[in-house]
Amino acid sequence: MAGPSTAERGERQQESSGPPPARRFRRLRLRTIVILAAVLVLLGAGAAWVLYGSAWLRIGHVSVSGTRVLTPAEVREAADVPVGSPMISVDTDAIGARLRRKLPRIDTVEVVRAWPQGIGLKVTERTPVLLVRNGGNFVEVDDEGVRFATVSQAPNGVPMLELSVSRSGSAAASNRRFGTDRLVREAVRVAGDLPAAVAQGTRGVQVRSYDDISLALADGRTVAWGSAENGRAKARALTALMKAAPGARHFDVSVPIAPASSGS
Repeated sequence: MAGPSTAERGERQQESSGPPPARRFRRLRLRTIVILAAVLVLLGAGAAWVLYGSAWLRIGHVSVSGTRVLTPAEVREAADVPVGSPMISVDTDAIGARLRRKLPRIDTVEVVRAWPQGIGLKVTERTPVLLVRNGGNFVEVDDEGVRFATVSQAPNGVPMLELSVSRSGSAAASNRRFGTDRLVREAVRVAGDLPAAVAQGTRGVQVRSYDDISLALADGRTVAWGSAENGRAKARALTALMKAAPGARHFDVSVPIAPASSGS
């Protein structure tokens, strides 16, 4: 009995071997892609539910740190953090902007997510370097010249700013040129350049014009500072002058290379 012909053997071999390898690979790759896509969709849906729908990641408490004059309760109230909302949906920039707008005493604030359920408010308050009398109250001025708060009681150790600007003559023209805000900033510069020992004993800073700023010390002595320029040189000159003439009542460092003292 004759065996299968060559053609028959070829047909049987083709049937047993299936589709060509290239076609099988394409089918396998397509199947893999479909499975991976389905897995990713499921993972994305699960992650979205955990972040937005789960009670595990919703805001449960708000902590406040760094306050000195403000109270944590004041900060929490001004922040108005949406307790109960999903952590991921909180706009931290908006909370920070709202705090600085409502509480000008705040210089900087960092709003952080404390997973899984906390929001942290790290506050840095402005520090007054000068006070401006306003009726029976006092306006606090920080080291940038920002008038940030009005208080009924003057903080200890903060000098009083007195603007005694001239309304006539060359000084008046200078004052009109620079404006009150600029003169306040110049006084702030002077306060920031004072030697530590002098700063602690300074009762007031008087501004008559841009280049006529003077200090009133708590012990009754006075200092003619001049303009706010060359502040560090003037601070060094004042320190040396006070050591050289401890009994003097008036010091002039408006020209720091030629300081002078008088009175006894």
